[in-house]
Amino acid sequence: MMLKPISIRGMIKAFFLIFEPLGSWDRIAIARRNSFSIFAFYLLPMMLIVALVEGYGLVHWGRVRPPFGEARLYSLQDTVEFETSQMLLMGLVIVLSAYLIKSLGETFRARNSYTQAFTVVAYGLSPVFLLRLLDVVPALSLWITWALGVVLMAKILYIGVPRIMEPDPPHAFGLFMMSALLLTMITAAERFISIGYLTGKYKPLSEVLLEILKKFHL
Repeated sequence: MMLKPISIRGMIKAFFLIFEPLGSWDRIAIARRNSFSIFAFYLLPMMLIVALVEGYGLVHWGRVRPPFGEARLYSLQDTVEFETSQMLLMGLVIVLSAYLIKSLGETFRARNSYTQAFTVVAYGLSPVFLLRLLDVVPALSLWITWALGVVLMAKILYIGVPRIMEPDPPHAFGLFMMSALLLTMITAAERFISIGYLTGKYKPLSEVLLEILKKFHL
């Protein structure tokens, strides 16, 4: 019951980050929420609502697959496996990216905590998640929604990185550029894997798990 209002608040906050980044980052900085709180009450609800919307689209409208341009409908089981795999992969992307951005901060002589880096990643990726709502359109390229999300992500990070990471002024732009480039590359890799899964290039999660169990004779 609480998921819906939490998700709505998260979506509203994401919109404010896009259209009013300065004030939004100031409020985030003042709140000083820890990584678990950000994940549990902001990131996870947003990921779940996006997965539900995208999953509904895959089951009822499908996705156009090249080269024939015909929409393929996905079964409920395939959709659940895909969305679960995508959420786990995105969670790994977020955790790894936060560690890497923390390390980047140290190269710019900034002493940052993991929470600061996680805050930058979690809120910085908000547009990437929001634009995935458009993935319900069967003929719309998944790369287009990713590209739009990345452009907006860079806009948000331009304000958020110096506000949250607090690097020395001469190093602020460099840290922003490296952080934006890192998140662009990692989310591109995640999207490449997701598209490959949808186009049948990778085995479903159930088949992978079954093969693992067979190897261990379970």
